Amino acid sequence: MRVTIGVLGAIIIAVSLNSCNESGYKNISQGEIHYTIEYIGNTGVIPREVMPQTLVVSFKENKILFDIAAPIGNSGIMNLSNPKAEIFDTYINFLGLKYFYSARPGEIHPGFDAMEGMEMKSTSKTTVICGYECKCIEVTLPSNRDQIFEIWYTDEIKVDNPNISTPFAEIDGVLLSFFFRMGPTEMHFMAESVYKKEIPDKFFERRDKYIRVARDDISRFLIKMIGG
Repeated sequence: MRVTIGVLGAIIIAVSLNSCNESGYKNISQGEIHYTIEYIGNTGVIPREVMPQTLVVSFKENKILFDIAAPIGNSGIMNLSNPKAEIFDTYINFLGLKYFYSARPGEIHPGFDAMEGMEMKSTSKTTVICGYECKCIEVTLPSNRDQIFEIWYTDEIKVDNPNISTPFAEIDGVLLSFFFRMGPTEMHFMAESVYKKEIPDKFFERRDKYIRVARDDISRFLIKMIGG
């Protein structure tokens, strides 16, 4: 018997819509999307209340910055994609330690080994999140093909290759409800507001004061930070 989190996902989406900023700015090409984060599974010895609680995605045309921030200690994770400058960086700031990894074009950001072998299937389901019409894709992972995840995306926000360097790179739409798995931990993201605003190009430049490390090293830091 196949187990689906679709019903639970529908409930979460319905509840979230009540508090979502339903701006619905159609066809914007730059701005910010703010998401809440829910953790499922083992998160190790780090208390959940001090783990990253919010995700802010800043976008401008084909430039994307994922900024996952913790509530204390100025800790967090950033994934930066700037294709024109060939910048595909992952940054970690954890307890004063600042590291980054520079990926090659077409390479998935580090930390997503647990999502290798993921399979996606389009569906006819639709919903509205923050005023945007969204389509549904069902996702399964090789660890348990009977468990179905639902992710929701919209094509009413105009970003080129919005999921570049992520496990969902083939989806041509902005994700408003989705998940990442890092090690034993699942992070579920739900959009709560979308803002139309000008984002300076400098925001998508490479950060300084970070130490460059190898992919395997930053993957270990990511899993330790998120999954213990």
